Amino acid sequence: MTDTLTTIGQMCAEFDVTPRTLRFYEAKELLSPVREGSKRLFTRRDRARLKLILRGKRFGFSLEEIRQLLALYDIGDCQRTQLAKTYEVAQDRLEAMRLQRDELTAAIGDLEQQMDVAKDILKSRGVKVAA
Repeated sequence: MTDTLTTIGQMCAEFDVTPRTLRFYEAKELLSPVREGSKRLFTRRDRARLKLILRGKRFGFSLEEIRQLLALYDIGDCQRTQLAKTYEVAQDRLEAMRLQRDELTAAIGDLEQQMDVAKDILKSRGVKVAA
């Protein structure tokens, strides 16, 4: 069975990325499209890898972490090592995200308090304040 090849334009449309992004990922050795002259043609494997790259970025993984995790796919152990390492990196990232969330929640609360104080002062001075 031949692999279905996807053009750079099709990849951009499907994944909502720019050609520059795809070329950047190629330069970082995250994707390896087939080259036909100056044309880049992406395989099903590239499409799967791009899905993982974009998901990893959404979760805050660094490109180096993503590259290392993708490299574990080919070691021949039915992806056990890749999955275990991905789980470990994900646990660390989740902990960091929860910390960020807690810090952001506290900052929002502090800002809301300060805004309430400012609103009360403005109202006491006859200034109309938007809700």
